[in-house]
Amino acid sequence: MTSQTPTMGEQHAARAVIEELLRQQSTTPARNGFGRLFGHSPLGDDSVSWYLGAKGELEVGGILATLPPEWTAFHALPIGKKGADIDHLLIGPGGLFTLNTKNHTGQGVWVAGRTLMVSGRRVPHLRNAEHEADRVTKLLRARMPRLADAQPVIALVNPKSLTIKARPERVMVVTAPALRRWLLARPVSMGPAELADLAAIIDDPATWPTPVIPSTEHALAQFAALDAEVRQAQVRRTLWKFLGTAALLGTLLLASSLTAQLLQVSG
Repeated sequence: MTSQTPTMGEQHAARAVIEELLRQQSTTPARNGFGRLFGHSPLGDDSVSWYLGAKGELEVGGILATLPPEWTAFHALPIGKKGADIDHLLIGPGGLFTLNTKNHTGQGVWVAGRTLMVSGRRVPHLRNAEHEADRVTKLLRARMPRLADAQPVIALVNPKSLTIKARPERVMVVTAPALRRWLLARPVSMGPAELADLAAIIDDPATWPTPVIPSTEHALAQFAALDAEVRQAQVRRTLWKFLGTAALLGTLLLASSLTAQLLQVSG
């Protein structure tokens, strides 16, 4: 009996990012008892950005899962020869969208035309989003010639602020909480028959380049275990900070009380 090749629709959000995170973590030394007690992060220095990226893609994937049934989302689609992938590809009545998730928790994002800055630093998010949309459009048009251009979208996760001085010509920049509302407000541009044909093409693994690196078995479960460790470490660090602050305040109050008593005695 032969095993059936999984379709692209079976891939979970953040698959490629999680697998790279797990590869990075495989060379990270385990924490000792002292590190676990005081809440040292289990993440290696090279793993942090992959962890945040995975958390962001999972959050956006969860939002896309709440869209009405006429919308279909695909995740972690291979697009390049060096392991590049499309975070999310979405089709629905409003059209075809490539979504690039960026987790900029606690950072200010500023947009003006062709420029996007994160905490005052210019980043190539807009150019990269356009490039991804163009590659997807070209690839899908090979099988569906009359397909309209894919709309590139940058979905920001937990930014401290989003300031848009001038909207980019092609790329929609939106925070994750506003993403669903924006998508549902798109004018209808694709009918049910066209969407069904397009979904079948996207779902077919033969449409996409072969992934450079084989899939990691039980990657999502391994990520869940790592995520629990990270969150537990964060709780421990917060607790130790609270205890440290409480101890400092107690010491100050005790010193103040002793000082007052000494002054009374001396008086």
